[in-house]
Amino acid sequence: MVWSHVGLNCADQKTTEDFYTRYFGFTRARVVDLGESRIVFLRKGDAYLELFAADTEPARTAHDDGPPAPGRIRHLAFQTDSVDGFLAELGDAADVTLGPLDFDDFICGWRTVWLRDPDGVIVEVSQGYADDSSHDDKDGA
Repeated sequence: MVWSHVGLNCADQKTTEDFYTRYFGFTRARVVDLGESRIVFLRKGDAYLELFAADTEPARTAHDDGPPAPGRIRHLAFQTDSVDGFLAELGDAADVTLGPLDFDDFICGWRTVWLRDPDGVIVEVSQGYADDSSHDDKDGA
C-alpha cells in the first residue's frame, strides 16, 4: 500500500491551485474534465492534492491547529527549512491561525505555524521535526 492523495473541496479551484503551487511547490499533474466541472490533480514528489469544485460554504471556520471533531481532517502538514522565511514569502497571504510556536522542550529547533488556505483548510508548516528512534518497534509488539 502506498499513499495516494488528499481530496480538497474548493470554492475556487484556480485560487487554491495558485496557493499550493506558489507557496508549497506543487505542480499540475492532471485535469479530469467532467463536462460541467473538473478535477485538478496537483503533485509534489509522491504527494498529490485532488481539487474539487464545491458550491457550498464550509460548515464551520477552522481555528488554531484545526477542527477537533472526529471525521474531519485536522490539518495538512508540510516541512520547511525556516518557518520565518516561509511566512515572509507568504506576506499578506498568510492567514495565521496559531503560532509560530517553539517546541524546543520536545525537539531542539522544532518550530511550527498554522494557517488557513483559501478554502479555510488549516495547513501546518514546521521546521526541525525529527522522529524519535527510541520508539522503533523492533519486536513487533
